[in-house]
Amino acid sequence: MDLLSATLARVRPSPTVTITNRAAELAAGGADIIALSAGEPDFDTPPHIREAGKKAIDEGKTRYTAVDGIAELKRAICAKLSRENALHYEPAQISVSSGGKQVLYNALMASLDPGDEVLIPAPYWVSYPDMTRLAGGTPVILPCAPEAGFKLTPRQLAEAITPRSKWLILNAPSNPTGAAYTREELAALGEVVAAHPWLHVMSDEIYEHLVFDGFKAHSIAAAAPRIAERVLLCNGMSKAFAMTGWRIGYGAGPAPLIAAMRKIQSQSTNNPCSVSQWAAVAALEGPQAFLDEWRTVFARRRDLVVRALNGCEGIECPTPQGAFYVYPSIAGCIGKRSAGGAMLGSDEDFAAALLEEQGVAVVFGAAFGMSPAFRVSYAASDHVLEEACGRIARFCAGLQAEETI
Repeated sequence: MDLLSATLARVRPSPTVTITNRAAELAAGGADIIALSAGEPDFDTPPHIREAGKKAIDEGKTRYTAVDGIAELKRAICAKLSRENALHYEPAQISVSSGGKQVLYNALMASLDPGDEVLIPAPYWVSYPDMTRLAGGTPVILPCAPEAGFKLTPRQLAEAITPRSKWLILNAPSNPTGAAYTREELAALGEVVAAHPWLHVMSDEIYEHLVFDGFKAHSIAAAAPRIAERVLLCNGMSKAFAMTGWRIGYGAGPAPLIAAMRKIQSQSTNNPCSVSQWAAVAALEGPQAFLDEWRTVFARRRDLVVRALNGCEGIECPTPQGAFYVYPSIAGCIGKRSAGGAMLGSDEDFAAALLEEQGVAVVFGAAFGMSPAFRVSYAASDHVLEEACGRIARFCAGLQAEETI
């Protein structure tokens, strides 16, 4: 009898984690590696949040909590959603988990039956399709062209919906492209969803605070109030508050779904870290001025990277509206051979050769469902980004077209 399940065979390890681990292995072996593969702010968690975590430890708040979050954190989340998003939820509609990923996973596990379809615009965050498969569902990929700003159109959505469609996963601002939707664009998508009462929306808003050039991120639950009862809003502390290691995510949605998610969590991880929950309360209720400073830094880094990559031979890099990624096309590099002798038949080949020959770790576009491209995280210092882009430029300058006979 085989030990491992057939379901597991349909799931791949996270490509971003795999590449980041490979970069760490090379660095441990003495190689000069610049890792731009992880989606993690390089800032420290703000002091008032760190202090709240220390205080929780000193006050003995280190025991089990309610399965899906302490009452104080649920109230802080409700207040945040009312204050910032004009959305009104009760604590019974809030689920707190060990990171935003667990919110998504719990919801899919609680709602999908075999054959249920999950509509996933591409480029997508790498885990959406595999979490869908693990939960027994079928991912339906909807390619969103660069010409459309990597955004789903109402017509495209309407044509993809079938009687088996249960969820649309909408991630805005997007990982990996940084694409963001206006309120009007979200309202138009909401009208399509409203016409199909069996379809629900999983709105991943983890990058909502990281937007630039005066853009304001909106929730589809607010932009399309007719479908608000069919939206699961997913968010967390990792990106905007530089709390990746604290592992706190949250969801807001229909009370029956939240109760089902609680049941899943009760039989898997139980409660999120108690200390981290108290730190999250301080993050949501405390000063937010640092976000303006961080946005200014990220916007400068974005412009630096976009300018540098557009100067590389064979690369075209659009300017994103949010998050801290760029997603350049490398169509002009495919089919060429690197200076080190690697044949670049795909964006995965490009990323592998770039890491081995120039020591720059990026994530290849196929991992996100759209090729040929790669993702760069610009959550690094200006100096590191300048050096990395210089290496990428040297790599591209060394590419040679295959001779034809």
